[in-house]
Amino acid sequence: MSKRGWLLFAAMGLIWGVPYLFIKVAVGELTPAALVLLRTGLGAVLLLPLAAARGELRTMPRYWKPLLLFAAFELAVPWLLLSHAEQRLSSSLTGLLLAAVPLVGAVLGRLTGTDRLDGHRLLGLGVGLAGVAALAGLDLGRGSAVALLELAAVAVGYALGPFVLARGLSEAPRLGVIAAALAVTAVAYLPVGLAQLPRHWPRAQVVVAVLVLAVLCTAVAFLFFFALVDEVGPVRSTVITYVNPAVAVVLGVAFLNEPFTWQIALGFGLVLGGSVLATRRSRIGSTRGRRRPPDGAALDRPAAGPAVARHPQLTPPGGDRPSGR
Repeated sequence: MSKRGWLLFAAMGLIWGVPYLFIKVAVGELTPAALVLLRTGLGAVLLLPLAAARGELRTMPRYWKPLLLFAAFELAVPWLLLSHAEQRLSSSLTGLLLAAVPLVGAVLGRLTGTDRLDGHRLLGLGVGLAGVAALAGLDLGRGSAVALLELAAVAVGYALGPFVLARGLSEAPRLGVIAAALAVTAVAYLPVGLAQLPRHWPRAQVVVAVLVLAVLCTAVAFLFFFALVDEVGPVRSTVITYVNPAVAVVLGVAFLNEPFTWQIALGFGLVLGGSVLATRRSRIGSTRGRRRPPDGAALDRPAAGPAVARHPQLTPPGGDRPSGR
C-alpha cells in the first residue's frame, strides 16, 4: 500500500470511530430527531454543491425508489435509533456491539441466496454471536434492553443498505447518492427536528459535537473514503471495519471515563474474530470459474454511497462495512 493509502486508511479508521463519542455528547442536550436533522442537513449543505458541480445529481431522479430505501436503511432509521440508544448505553459499548454488523450481513447473504456459509463462516457466526451476547449481558443489569434492541435494528439497517445499493443504485454516481440521501433524510426530519430543537443555545461542547458529526464524520468522511477506495481498492478498504470499534473504545475511556474491563475485551475479541471468519470468501462456489480482478479494478464503474465501504463497488452482500457513521 502506498504512503497516501496508509494515510487515508489511518484517517478513516479514526474518523469512523469518532461518531460514538460525539453522539453521546450531543444527545445530552439534543433529542435524537434534532441531532439527525442537524447532522444530515449540514452534511447535505456541504456535499450537494460538490455533487452538483460534478454533474452527479442530474441522474438521481431516475433512482428515486431505491434512493428512498437506501436513505431509510442507511441513514434515517439507524441514526435515529443509534442516537436514542446512546442515551442509555456508553459510547464504547455501542461501538463494540456494532462491530457485529458484518455478522448480520453474512446472515442476510445466506438467507437471500447471494452468499454461502461454509464451516469456517458458520463457526465465525457462532463465535461472533457469543461475543455480542457477552457484551450485551454486561449492560443488561444496569442499562436498557430497549437500547440493545435498537442497536440490533441499526445493525440490520447497516447490513441492508448494500443490498439496496447493489440492486438499485449500482450504476448511480456515488457522491450523488450520498448527497441526495442526506438531503432526503434531512427533509424527512425537518418538521419533528425543528420542533424539538432546544429553546436555548446548547453548551459549546454540544455545538462542537454536532459540527464534528456533520462536517468530519459525514461530509469529509465520505470524501476521504472514496479517495481510499480509489487508492487501495474495495477489498483492502474493508479492513477499517475492524479498526473503528477499537477507536470508539479508546475515545470513550479517555474522554468520558467509560469503563474498560476484561469482559469487554473478551467480548470484543470474540466479535472481531467471528466477523473476520464469517465474512471470509468461500473458496468453493463463490470464486470457482471466475477470474478475480486486481484489487480496485471494479472501480471502473461508479460506486455509490456510504456503504461503499463493504460493497464499495458493490461488494456482494455478506462482506464487511465500516460500522460507525
